[in-house]
Amino acid sequence: MTTQEVLAQSIVACKELTARFLPGFTDENRTRQAPGLPNHVTWCLGHCSLMMHRLAERIDGKRAPEAEFVGGDEARRPANAFFVGSVDFASTPVDDTERYPPLARAFEIYGAACDRLAAAVRDAADGTLEREIAWHTSKITLRLLAMRLVFHNGTHTGQILDLRRALGLERVLQ
Repeated sequence: MTTQEVLAQSIVACKELTARFLPGFTDENRTRQAPGLPNHVTWCLGHCSLMMHRLAERIDGKRAPEAEFVGGDEARRPANAFFVGSVDFASTPVDDTERYPPLARAFEIYGAACDRLAAAVRDAADGTLEREIAWHTSKITLRLLAMRLVFHNGTHTGQILDLRRALGLERVLQ
């Protein structure tokens, strides 16, 4: 199995692994936060989606779909999309359902971002994945960054699990 295929399968697996922790979240509580846990489930899904699209763009040169992410003026954001500024790195999640898409749509966007990044990685030449880029405060190869984003998705899924406990939702792992 190629490096591209291993990475692509790891990225696609994020969909199922994250979905395990969504039961009990609804459109009514999708932006609820808990003391000491500043993120909410919809922010986590949007943030991870945006980061995956940003890496995919570095590989395939295509921007995140406007139907999923709107930049510029937040007032332009349709109800079924994310405003980039509300889920970007260092953004501050807020408990306001009007600022985020419905939960099912947020997970649909997350799944599409997983699929897009997996396809970009799968189709990339070895030389492309070995290209080093600046990412936040360091330099990293696209290959290592793809693996890092799998870990990133897992980190935010862990935050969703913590949030489940804090909100008193039923356990999903026994």
